[in-house]
Amino acid sequence: MARIVGVEIPNDKRIEAALRYIYGIGLTTSRKILEATNIDPDKRIKDLSESETRRLYEYIEKNVPTEGQVKQVVFQAIKRIKDIRAYRGNRHKAGLPVRGQNTRSNSKTRKGRGIAVGGLKNKVTK
Repeated sequence: MARIVGVEIPNDKRIEAALRYIYGIGLTTSRKILEATNIDPDKRIKDLSESETRRLYEYIEKNVPTEGQVKQVVFQAIKRIKDIRAYRGNRHKAGLPVRGQNTRSNSKTRKGRGIAVGGLKNKVTK
């Protein structure tokens, strides 16, 4: 497995698809990186030479925000909408779906497991 920007990338994948294992790099960014570094997108990771791997690493380090940088930007954006008490921020705080999804029957991943409320038994009077 190759290691680029601190992420293990599988050897048998095409370089175009393998770069997407890095958080912050999608298909479009992957293609731009390969175009800028003059590397064939159909090449496999295991077939890359040492110089090509170095070129990839250096280009990504200098020009593409990845991993922690992207996560930090996302975290700060969420914190900002929480601080200004926007509707979306309140939904984030409450752990509910943010983008208008239904919560009556869905959104178990956001809301968590349902906690059973003790059933009240009616005493039968004779």
